[in-house]
Amino acid sequence: MSDHPAIENRIFGDISVEQFLAEYWQKKPLLIRGAFANFEFPVDADELAGLACEEDVESRLIIHSDDGEQFDLQHGPLNESVFPSLPARCWTLLVQAVDHWVPQAGELMQQFNFIPNWRLDDLMISYAADGGGVGPHYDNYDVFLIQAAGTRRWEIGGLFDENSPRKPDLPVMILPDWQAEQSWELEPGDLLYLPPQVGHNGIAVGDGCMTYSVGFRAPAHTELFNSFSRRLADELLSEVRFADPDLSLQANPGQITTEALQQVQQLMQNYLADPQRLSQWFGEYMTEPKYPELSQPAIDEPLNLDLLDEIEGVYRTEGARLAWCQIDSSDQHYLFADGNTLPFSAAELPLVEAICSEYAFGLPEDLTDSERELLGELIQTGVLYTDEGEEEA
Repeated sequence: MSDHPAIENRIFGDISVEQFLAEYWQKKPLLIRGAFANFEFPVDADELAGLACEEDVESRLIIHSDDGEQFDLQHGPLNESVFPSLPARCWTLLVQAVDHWVPQAGELMQQFNFIPNWRLDDLMISYAADGGGVGPHYDNYDVFLIQAAGTRRWEIGGLFDENSPRKPDLPVMILPDWQAEQSWELEPGDLLYLPPQVGHNGIAVGDGCMTYSVGFRAPAHTELFNSFSRRLADELLSEVRFADPDLSLQANPGQITTEALQQVQQLMQNYLADPQRLSQWFGEYMTEPKYPELSQPAIDEPLNLDLLDEIEGVYRTEGARLAWCQIDSSDQHYLFADGNTLPFSAAELPLVEAICSEYAFGLPEDLTDSERELLGELIQTGVLYTDEGEEEA
C-alpha cells in the first residue's frame, strides 16, 4: 500500500490505508471529515436530472410521506415534466452507474484503488429535497458515501440480513421499528464508510442534498456456484462420467459408502484445483459488464497499429472492467476485459498493469509488436479509446 501515499492523505487523513483495511474494512463504520474537501465533483443537480431522463440510464425517483409510512417509486427514464411537479420536500432522485456515462467520474473512482478494482461496482449519485431519503435499509456490499453538496444526516443501526423483518407492501425495502445507534450530519467533502449489512438511514437536511455512493461487487455464494457450474457444464463432454473401476463388494447394495462420497468429493476438488480453469472463469465473471447490452461495439475495420506510436494517451472506456492474473509461478498471464480473456506474457506486464489500474495512461515510446497487438485488440473491442480513435479506424 506504500504505492498510494496520495490516497492515504486525501481520503483517510491520519489513518493509513493499512489501518483502514485492518480495523474498518468489512468490520465497522468510519466517518472522515473533509476527506474530499478540495475535490471538484463532476456532476451537479441539473446534469443528474438530465441523466435520469436518458433511455439507457438506470434511475429511480422516490417520493415518501413525512412520516415515512408511504413510498412511491418511479423508474426511469423520467420525463422532464416530472421535476417541476415534485413536492417541496421528501423526495429523492437516484441515478446508478454514473461513472459509465461521465468520463470525469473516473478520477473519483480511482481514489478507491486500494481495493482491487475488479471489486468496484459503480458510482451512484442521489439528489434529495429536504427530508428526502430512501428509508432505513441495509446493503449487502461495502459502500463509501461522499457528501458532495448540502447536508445529509446519516443514522447507523445494527446488522441485518434477509431474515430481518421489513415493512410489507412497499416498493422499497424498509426496516421497521428503526432504532439508530449513531447519527452524524455530513457536510460537503465528508466521507462515511459502511460495511455490508449495517443498517443505515440517510435524510436530507435542507434542500440541495447530493450524495455520491461508491459501491462494490459482492457476489452471493449462490451466484458464484451457479456461474462456475454452468461454465463446467459448457466445457465438459457428456461422456465424462462417474466411474468406479476399483469397486468392491459391499454388505448392503443400498448404502452410499464413505469411499463413494470421497470419490465424488475428489472429483469436485479436481475441477476447483485446476488454476487455469478457475482463474479464467473468475476473471471473466468478475469483469463482466454491468450493462452488457450497452457495451461499446467492436470496430469493424482493422486498426493501423503503427499509429499507436503517435498516440500520447489512452483512456479506459466508461464502464469497462479490467483485471489480470498470473497462473501460479508460471509465465501464464491473463488479461480480463469486459468478460473476455486475453493471454499475455511477462514482458507485457507493465503495460497491462497500467491498463488495469489507470483510467488514463501514457504509452511507452518503444512499443513492442505484441504490446501494439494487445492495445489494438482492446481498442478494437471498445474497451480502450484514444483522442485520435477516428483516425485509427
